[in-house]
Amino acid sequence: MNIPIYKRSPDMTKSPMTKSEQLLRIDDHDFTMRPAFGGPPIPVGVDVQVESLDTISEVDMDFTMTLYLRHYWKDERLSFPSTNNQSMTFDSRLVKKIWVPDMFFVHSKRSFIHDTTTDNVMLRVYPDGNVLYSLRVTVTAMCNMDLSRFPLDTQTCSLEIESYAYTDDDLMLYWKKGNESLNTDDRISLSQFLIQKFHTTTKLAFYSSTGWYNRLYIHFTLRRHIFFFLLQTYFPATLMVMLSWVSFWIDRRAVPARVPLGITTVLTMSTIITGVNASMPRVSYIKAVDIYLWVSFVFVFLSVIEYAAVNYLSTVQERKERKLRERLPCTCGIGNPDEMMIDPQITGYGSMDINTTGNYGMPENGGRQERMLAQVALNDPQIASQVKPSRGYVNIWIDTHAIDKYSRVVFPGAYILFNIIYWSIYS
Repeated sequence: MNIPIYKRSPDMTKSPMTKSEQLLRIDDHDFTMRPAFGGPPIPVGVDVQVESLDTISEVDMDFTMTLYLRHYWKDERLSFPSTNNQSMTFDSRLVKKIWVPDMFFVHSKRSFIHDTTTDNVMLRVYPDGNVLYSLRVTVTAMCNMDLSRFPLDTQTCSLEIESYAYTDDDLMLYWKKGNESLNTDDRISLSQFLIQKFHTTTKLAFYSSTGWYNRLYIHFTLRRHIFFFLLQTYFPATLMVMLSWVSFWIDRRAVPARVPLGITTVLTMSTIITGVNASMPRVSYIKAVDIYLWVSFVFVFLSVIEYAAVNYLSTVQERKERKLRERLPCTCGIGNPDEMMIDPQITGYGSMDINTTGNYGMPENGGRQERMLAQVALNDPQIASQVKPSRGYVNIWIDTHAIDKYSRVVFPGAYILFNIIYWSIYS
């Protein structure tokens, strides 16, 4: 008994004798025209998977991103018979022979499709004419950054996708799954930024000469890491300001110690400011880091001016004392001057004044004794009447040491207040 043997009909999509171009009837249609030309606009869905966010440049105001860009549309001209509804996948060679959406990146500076080891392009055609077109692209696009709060800033950049030739009357571009159309790799990270979020939007763009176009946006928000700038900029600047305060505890006569210290801190602050600005664009507004560095520079510069004032007033004081001693009669007639000098009722100096003033503002080798003797002489009515009154000698003693003492409190207090205000505003 012969049992009939039924053979399974072969799938035409898998037949080695059938060419894909013949199966898709490439030569039977004009693929220079969009699908359903003359009818309603063709919907083209898009989804994106971000592979990496490579660089963010403040100097060039741009970013570089590598992504998988996928397009979905239906072209009934590419439909083919299939018994098991299996799709066919092709590489870039077939892409050149059919119609594909003409997408481009708005405001892009450079972009390219990867070609290692072959062009990273995939075309998948389903029996009903649905098409998936995917390519791997790296694009460098413009990002307008507001650096007024740098380096305590948050930046939002956008990658914009649009059809170059087809207006919204011919092509309707949309995100295929809304916000879920954008996927990112969890391993994406940047050295200077924390990626806070990605999201998508859709808008219409108008060109006066051609019309309205659908435009897709990929927005991502970046917050800058502050720790690097704390170590490289803020801490060194703060230490230089604190170092400039050391001069307030150095004897005013120690010119070789105080002057080089002030000059060194000023030059170091200038170097820090120059180094920060060298890596930044030449913007026309003040950045947050500029405020901190220039205020710190002013504090360092004022510490140098403070010593110049102390030195000048001390020189004027010594000059006045020298002229006064020349105008006073001999104080040899004053009995026991040492006892009179320590009597506060005569000299106006207490024992605390003598111990605390030290040698600041007074020449050594008996300078203190001569000054107090001059004060004693002025307190004597007979001697004081012999000295011609002069406006310059009403107060002959200026406590230049007190300027340093006040600076030890005023400078740190003012700088701490500035830091509190600064960090409360920008943090």
